[in-house]
Amino acid sequence: MPDILMRKRILVVEEIFHEGGPPADRPLRRGAVLAVLHNPYAGRYVEDLMPFMDDLKPFGLEMARTLLAALGNDPAAIEGYGKGAIVGAGGELEHGALWHAPGGYAMRELLGAARAIVPSAKKVGGPSTRLDVPITHINASYVRSHFDSMEVGLCDGPRADEMVLVLVMTTGARIHARTGGLKASEIKGEDGLR
Repeated sequence: MPDILMRKRILVVEEIFHEGGPPADRPLRRGAVLAVLHNPYAGRYVEDLMPFMDDLKPFGLEMARTLLAALGNDPAAIEGYGKGAIVGAGGELEHGALWHAPGGYAMRELLGAARAIVPSAKKVGGPSTRLDVPITHINASYVRSHFDSMEVGLCDGPRADEMVLVLVMTTGARIHARTGGLKASEIKGEDGLR
């Protein structure tokens, strides 16, 4: 099984007080944790990628814990989430797909009753590649006020033989959300959608 070799980790938390309107009663907090890892499959085709996915499961939990702590360590305060991956040029898009289960299930486990699928984005790119990580409500993907994204990236990665794995969490809806649709207070919790 491949070892997880991390070159660096980046933690970003932003507070949004307003978007041109009046200041919100409480700022929206969005956070991201990025890990720059060696891609054990870079430069070659490997049929069975699943061993690395299994190795990433405890790593995903560690990343989710780090991000949750940076946002106040209260699972009940988290309302939105997303994940993503940037694969260096020596890898393939499928290597980024290895992050789906480890990253998504890690956040869902920490957040307790989170029912919605964790939205995701991935791409192949070089150093300074930026990724817009999609965000939805943790319990119902159709809650329009929580449709959001957080742009992430770093200047020196991923190198050709690396991948950047990303988790994002938020503490609420977009500031001044007012486009209608299902409200968080109307979630039925039946299927992760509504």
